[in-house]
Amino acid sequence: MRSPKDFFKPLCVGAPDPVREIPFPPSRMIHFFDASNEKMVAKLPDTAARADIVLGNLEDAVPVDRKVAAREGLVNVGTTIDLGQTQLWTRVIALDSPWVLDDLTTLVTEIGDKLDVIMVPKVEGPWDIHYVDRLLAQLESRAGIKRPILIHALLETAQGVAHLEEIAAASPRMQGMSFGPADLAASRRMKTTRVGGGHPGYVSMSDPDPANPDAPRITAQQDPWHYSIARMVDACTMNGLLPFYGPFGDIKDTVACEAQFRAAFLLGCVGAWSLHPVQIDIAKKVFSPDPEEVLFAKKVIEAIPDGAGVHMIDGKMQDDATWKQCQVMVTLARMLSEKDPELAEAYGF
Repeated sequence: MRSPKDFFKPLCVGAPDPVREIPFPPSRMIHFFDASNEKMVAKLPDTAARADIVLGNLEDAVPVDRKVAAREGLVNVGTTIDLGQTQLWTRVIALDSPWVLDDLTTLVTEIGDKLDVIMVPKVEGPWDIHYVDRLLAQLESRAGIKRPILIHALLETAQGVAHLEEIAAASPRMQGMSFGPADLAASRRMKTTRVGGGHPGYVSMSDPDPANPDAPRITAQQDPWHYSIARMVDACTMNGLLPFYGPFGDIKDTVACEAQFRAAFLLGCVGAWSLHPVQIDIAKKVFSPDPEEVLFAKKVIEAIPDGAGVHMIDGKMQDDATWKQCQVMVTLARMLSEKDPELAEAYGF
C-alpha cells in the first residue's frame, strides 16, 4: 500500500497531478454507442445533445472482426465531433485480453485530451486499478496530457464485489462504479438469464391465513440487486466516487426499466446505463429530482438557513438531518438546471 503522503503524487514523471475531488457534472445516463457503426456515429451529435455521457464501447458487444474499426471510429469521434458539454467515455475490453493494451495506448495518445473516463470491465481487486493507474500515467506523460483521465470500475464477478471497498479506494483516478449484472449473475451462479432488473421467482410471501390456509397468499417481487447496489453506493460515497446503476436489458419494458432506475436513484445512484435512445429519456426523468420535492426542499432551506433547531414546516418535522437531505436535493437540481432550461423553470431557478 502506498503511503498516504504519496497518494496524490503522479505515477510517472511528466504525468498530470491526480485530482483531489471527483468532478460531478450532469451524469444521469451513460449512453453506449458502437463507434464502428457509421449510422450510430452520424447520429452522435443529436444523441450528445440529449445525453449527459456518451460511451464508445470496445468490449464484448463489439465482434472481434470490428474491434479495430471500433477503436479507430472512437478516435475519429474524439477528433472530429463536437460533443458540447457531454462527457466522452470509453469501455475498453477486459484486462486479460490482448486487445486492451492497444485500446489504452491508442486512445490515450491520440484523444486523451478528449476522454473524460475509461470504464474498465471485470475489475476483481485493487491490483487491476493499480495496473491501469500506472499505465495511464505513463501514456499521459508520453502524450502531454494536462488533466488525468479517470477510471470507472465495472464489477462483474463475485471476487470484484468481495473487494468492492478496496477497489473504490485504490486510486485518486477512481471516478465511480457500476455493476454488470449478466456476468455477475453467472459468476455468482444466480439462476437468471435477465440483464438487470428483478425476477418473478424472487419474491417474499405473506403467512397463510389460519382461518383459510388454502387461500391465495400475498406475494411481492423483490430486487435481487438491492444489497449489492446499496453496498456499492456506500463504498463510492465514502471515497467521493459516483455510483451508477448498470444496464437494464429488456428495452421494450420501459415501465420496469423506470421502476428499477428509480429504486437505484433513491438508494443513491447518480445515473444508469442507456442501451437504447428510449432509455435516455427514462434516465433523464428518473435521475432528475421531482420538481415538487425540490420546491419543498428549497422552502425548508429558506426557512432554516443554518439547519439549526427543530421546525414544523407543512406539518412535517424538519431538523439538521432533513436539512442536509434538502441540501442534497437542491444542489443536484441546481446543477442539472445549468444544462436543462426546462428543469430550471420547473425548479424555480
